[in-house]
Amino acid sequence: MAFAWKASGLTYNKYLSVAARVVRRSLKDDKRLAAERRGEMELRMAKWNNGKQGEIKNVADVNAAAIAEHNAPSS
Repeated sequence: MAFAWKASGLTYNKYLSVAARVVRRSLKDDKRLAAERRGEMELRMAKWNNGKQGEIKNVADVNAAAIAEHNAPSS
């Protein structure tokens, strides 16, 4: 028997993310705000060329820009 998250095409990490978000949203306002702050993550990256660090960028911003570029209609 397959797990429901696997049968629906989710990875385990995505399943955990969705479940955590549902639990956070079900809390009362004061507890919910504190839990939502703990749930935020910020990852940064930088490309290195010739031993020099490039510009530090937020991974979420880079990912969103790549998705938008990929989905943009080509002319």
